[in-house]
Amino acid sequence: MTSEVARQAIETPDGWFEFAPHNCFACGMLNLHGLGIVHHVEPGRSWTELTLDRRFEGWEGIVHGGIVSTILDEVMAWSLVGQDSWGVTARMSVEFRRPVEVGTPIRADGWITRDRRRIAETAGRIVDSSTGEELATATGLYVAADAERKRFLQERYAFRRVGAAGS
Repeated sequence: MTSEVARQAIETPDGWFEFAPHNCFACGMLNLHGLGIVHHVEPGRSWTELTLDRRFEGWEGIVHGGIVSTILDEVMAWSLVGQDSWGVTARMSVEFRRPVEVGTPIRADGWITRDRRRIAETAGRIVDSSTGEELATATGLYVAADAERKRFLQERYAFRRVGAAGS
């Protein structure tokens, strides 16, 4: 990690958190070919808004289904971070309702539907921001990291609170 690269930040109802730049395809600012997702997080929920360009195209004018799935996985996983849980995807199911068209502003939401010790069940959806039409939905099962792995991840990504809500 270099000091020349700005730290990434997310705002939660409890305040601001920063983390080290990283190469995640979905949310990492170091990945020049990635999605560049900016997360908004609160306990048990996460959301983002974005517009996808042609580099994420599958069929002509339509965002590739793998990219749609990645966005859903990302918002569902970050819903755990909102309650200070860190985990990995164990299972995920996606239902594509309508094509996500290239250039269409979308909103993706993820939330926890059931939380059992180290297992969290989640749901997510993507909607067309201008019409509210539901484009894709998902459910997921996430396994929380044990205490040692969580500590490692928090240190690796230099995850830290930097401000109180409203500051």
